[in-house]
Amino acid sequence: MSAVMSRWLPRPGQAVRLVGGQWLFGTGEAMLVAAHLGNSPWTVFAQGTAARAGLSIGMMTNLIGAAVLLLWIPLRQRPGLGTLANVVLVGSALDVVLRWLPDVDVLPQRVALCIGGILVVALGSGVYLTTGLGPGPRDGLMTGIARTAGWPLGAARAAVEGTVLLAGWLLGGVAGIGTVLFAVFIGPCVHLAIRLISRIPDDQL
Repeated sequence: MSAVMSRWLPRPGQAVRLVGGQWLFGTGEAMLVAAHLGNSPWTVFAQGTAARAGLSIGMMTNLIGAAVLLLWIPLRQRPGLGTLANVVLVGSALDVVLRWLPDVDVLPQRVALCIGGILVVALGSGVYLTTGLGPGPRDGLMTGIARTAGWPLGAARAAVEGTVLLAGWLLGGVAGIGTVLFAVFIGPCVHLAIRLISRIPDDQL
């Protein structure tokens, strides 16, 4: 099977990991929102625009994902099944889980929920990225910009996420210490999750 086709025709185990990983990702984002200590940059943007548009934060997350995917066209990025699944599943999971999470007022519990959210996002990222079914729209946008502009990936990520964070905050999205913790720790945590999951034999996944 060609590399292109392999992104669209997953094995059953891959499909399960894809859905599970994306759902975990959205669950972690919901935990960050519920902690009220600051969201990830893209969720700050989704929250701010959702408040102005009268939509749920999860619905706006999905709409932003679809809009970002259109930007792949001039960047000549190649999507996969995982890319399209991200557009549908992450925001849906965020909305569903957020409805079930209790209101947390005690600061230590909010901090625990925030840290837990970062770890769950990292785990979800590791689970779905190791399927090889394509990155999410936002990651693809940043890698596409880095390749096209000749920038280091870190610089492209900082520019894109800094822009959406500022725009989201100006629109009323919640940014705070949780946003800082996410920015600092999500990269190393995702890297660790990918390394650990990659060590598991394929027949056990």
